[in-house]
Amino acid sequence: MQRYLVTGGTGFVGRALCQRLAERGAELTVLSRDPRRASGLLPAGTRTIGSLDQLSAMEHFDVVLNLAGEPIADKRWSVGRKRVLEASRIELTRHLVRWMLASSKPPRVFVSASAIGYYGDQGEQTVTEDSPPHCEYSHELCAAWEAAALRAASSGIRTVILRIGLVVAPGGGFLARMLLPFRLGVGGPIGNGRQWMSWIHRRDLLRLIELLSEREELAGVFNATAPTPVTGRQFAHTLGRVLHRPAILPIPALVLRIAFGEMSRLLLTGQRVFPVRAEAAGFEFEFRDLESALRDALADRAPA
Repeated sequence: MQRYLVTGGTGFVGRALCQRLAERGAELTVLSRDPRRASGLLPAGTRTIGSLDQLSAMEHFDVVLNLAGEPIADKRWSVGRKRVLEASRIELTRHLVRWMLASSKPPRVFVSASAIGYYGDQGEQTVTEDSPPHCEYSHELCAAWEAAALRAASSGIRTVILRIGLVVAPGGGFLARMLLPFRLGVGGPIGNGRQWMSWIHRRDLLRLIELLSEREELAGVFNATAPTPVTGRQFAHTLGRVLHRPAILPIPALVLRIAFGEMSRLLLTGQRVFPVRAEAAGFEFEFRDLESALRDALADRAPA
């Protein structure tokens, strides 16, 4: 039986991953700020803890999955909000790595989330794991987050960094926020719609995490995006087609800049990202095109 320590286990990705792992017989321990609430959300038998101090240095986990992080695109990036984003990613990861390094038997693999925001605004450039970033806040945040995780690699723990794109799935994430205007018939592209949107179906993301956890020869940075990025206009038109609704009313860039300030760059710029290393490792995407991913996510069921 594989033993997992998970952060972010009640989040949009983490909760689905915990369910999937539990169905495969894994033994789960989830670190949560609210262990009582987490216990009610997670599979039966999941152990929830509020602090790493509840774990002894003798306790061993085969896999540590670090998925925690406050939502980045929900609010304006005030000074206080940036502190929250950084603490939930960088500080938590540093604390987690210190615990692993102090353990008498460290995990065999550490998988830590990051985001394609690492690359910053890339315009029309094709982006792979080796592409240089554009320096802006999203890059600075992700770079520090990754650096904290990579301290584990420097101490000999196999470490995987996942630069995750926009996750397509029912019940949450960016897709849930887009549905209401489309269902009301007032949906459309964000800004001019020319920005690239690199996405991944949640089920493929969970499968990729499993692959990278299991394959001992794989380490380093992996882009977690489908191999078919789309522009914002293409995304809006595809969503409208799936919902049988028009997609002709763009959200003006000026409105977003006024409402969200610096954070609006996440919505108005993008990255054309390709999962070069995942595909080189033999990973096969179940959802390679956006329309099939959206149809699955919006069906009358809730798959992983």
